[in-house]
Amino acid sequence: MTEPAIQGLDFLAFFERTPDLVCIVSKEGRFVQINPSVVGTLGYPAHELIGQVVAQYIHPDDRELTRLRRSKLLTGQALLNFQNRYIARDGHTVWLDWTSVYLPDKEVVFAIAKNVTERKVAEKEVEAKYDRIRYMADHFKTTLEADRMALASELHEDLAQLASVIKMDIEWVKQSLPDIADSTLKRMQNAEMVADLLINTIRRMTFSISPGMLNDLGIVAALDWHCQEFTRLTGIPCSFKSDCSEDELTQEIKVDFFRICQESLNNVLYHAKAATVRVHLHQNNNEIRMSVTDDGIGFEVQKAAKLSGLIKIRERASSINGEVQVISEPGLGTTVLFSVRN
Repeated sequence: MTEPAIQGLDFLAFFERTPDLVCIVSKEGRFVQINPSVVGTLGYPAHELIGQVVAQYIHPDDRELTRLRRSKLLTGQALLNFQNRYIARDGHTVWLDWTSVYLPDKEVVFAIAKNVTERKVAEKEVEAKYDRIRYMADHFKTTLEADRMALASELHEDLAQLASVIKMDIEWVKQSLPDIADSTLKRMQNAEMVADLLINTIRRMTFSISPGMLNDLGIVAALDWHCQEFTRLTGIPCSFKSDCSEDELTQEIKVDFFRICQESLNNVLYHAKAATVRVHLHQNNNEIRMSVTDDGIGFEVQKAAKLSGLIKIRERASSINGEVQVISEPGLGTTVLFSVRN
């Protein structure tokens, strides 16, 4: 049954020429009065809309959410900037942005909506482009890490083994020729030391290029080892602390945490002139945060924003929707904070 027009709402005629959609809906959810913009937007003549249930024109995926929001509206909560989709008569989807109030004395909802379809379509296009760029970035990172892993494997399996063979040959010569001159023996001992140094250097390079420990033991073990290695190589004490569970982290995020720590420690080594460094991996609900803090000379963040090291960190963080904050002042050290929600 068609509800009668609401008496006392003649002011609605004022909205006859507005491009906004204006309508009055009964408490039961049926169209009572509508302006020409509603007809023009949905494509139905007024006589086909008046008295009909509004929900039947709402996009099926938005009906339940709209029903829940409308139930709150009927309890006195104004509906502000609520967006949902409608199916027009010709089948195309219309996005509307509603502001609605319930008038309990007349038991009707007074609603005004803006047609935001063009904006939503543009947003969807931007999202699609972002998704494509994100996919390309992820593909590039995955390919890069795979290439690094292959290179690290070749370094470890080929060069390190060759260096080990050289060392074994030198030892064989020493044992097979007991009457070697002292000068020759010293050169051979020096060659052994160089071979050991080469083997260790290759192992460090292998870990830096592609930390196999990350795949085998996880991010906590890899960061702990990396901090210890940083201390051993530079003489700068680097402590590591973790109170997070890495079970929910993807392999991609683990790699990014490691690379950001690696780049941050490189910045400490080459720029900070620090006496100590602290790396802390922390979990707070669904957020994982890593901080790298040094007691070095610090810098003015705004002036150093274009430093390549900071750019690399920010670019890697943005690729997984992470956030980076750099806290530093001249003479007060530096803290790099990286966080991501899982």
